[in-house]
Amino acid sequence: MGITKTEFFTDEQNKLSILFKVLGHPARIAIIQHIINQKACICNDLVDELGLAQATISQHLKELKSIGIIQGNIEGKSVCYCIDENIWNEIKNKLISFFNQNVNINQCC
Repeated sequence: MGITKTEFFTDEQNKLSILFKVLGHPARIAIIQHIINQKACICNDLVDELGLAQATISQHLKELKSIGIIQGNIEGKSVCYCIDENIWNEIKNKLISFFNQNVNINQCC
């Protein structure tokens, strides 16, 4: 597999690529949806809800935290996760902007 030459692309293209990569796993979408529905979530709840191993859930949480969409607060031996509303809105606006680009369908194949 070749190396991605990110310097060939704009910052915005690289950021969108990372965003799509992180959001491109169904378990991560399920985690986000569960947190949204619960308003907050303890990691062990996710293990019960999704049926995935604790280590797998932790890895997915780490990826979601890397783009800032979730944040966690330590409560005793557990970590309570929630959606970062500012980052959520920023991501939403980036995706809306990306998908609102005009496409001239008449000149396509």
